Amino acid sequence: MGREHHARLPRPRARFRGATGAALFALLLLALAAVPAGAGADGARGDGVSSDRARGNGFHSDGFHSDGFHSDGFRSDGFRKEAARAVRAHERARARVDRLRESDASPTEVKDAERRRKAVRAGLWDLLWATGRSSGDPVAVDPSGQDSRCPFGDRSRPPERRAHPWTAPTRRYWLSAGYAAKGSRWAHRHTGQDFAVDSGTPVYAVGAGTVRATTCGDGFGNQVVVRHRDGYFTQYAHLSRIDVRKGGRVTAGQRIGLSGATGNVTGPHLHFEVRITPYVGSAVPPLPWLRRKDVEVTGAPALP
Repeated sequence: MGREHHARLPRPRARFRGATGAALFALLLLALAAVPAGAGADGARGDGVSSDRARGNGFHSDGFHSDGFHSDGFRSDGFRKEAARAVRAHERARARVDRLRESDASPTEVKDAERRRKAVRAGLWDLLWATGRSSGDPVAVDPSGQDSRCPFGDRSRPPERRAHPWTAPTRRYWLSAGYAAKGSRWAHRHTGQDFAVDSGTPVYAVGAGTVRATTCGDGFGNQVVVRHRDGYFTQYAHLSRIDVRKGGRVTAGQRIGLSGATGNVTGPHLHFEVRITPYVGSAVPPLPWLRRKDVEVTGAPALP
């Protein structure tokens, strides 16, 4: 699986069923209990964490103008709620670590808070990886995209100059469906931010990192997932072409592909998501996350 967390939690079987599922839930609850109740607020909305990944048959829609169906791969409301609780707990723990560092707390106190944050992430990671494997999520079963023969273009090169270490994921956009958006045609809330752009518009890595996955064939269409140095992952979905490869390093502003309308969509756009893990179900509000990186994204068209 290539896990990037180091908490000492058992690795689950690929199939999340029966006693295995109950054991994983118990582990997750134990991890949640380790986070102090007063850990502080985060940017995540308590009712806004849900999945918009495909069901086992790959159905997923991420509608242009917020008019698409959103299908959900979680097997029960209980499962989805536990994942949402873990996401909120992680963001509270992350906010607490940030506050301790800003207040010049003792190294021991910061280390203890960071250990608790990682424990929450580890439980969520294992939970979602097991579900992704059993439901056929390509990020879990074919992260290189080689088996699915994804449409790879020539490898991109880092930009010659980049004044800021973080940037917006595309240019000349306007914002359509936002995080946690609701709609009568959605099964659950939206888990990312949609950037309405013409097909073929360059899509950029928002920050330096390593390409975790380059996949295709499900409701997200052609997508890239990047792991950043702060431990978060960003997803870029519905691309018409992929210009990076799994395992490659990217810098802020480096082109990772071109926008498109692949997967289940009603029009061309970029679906941008920020996650705690590489897997569906761990999304956090993307615009507040970008603002913490001093990246302002507005509804007005952005200049290059």
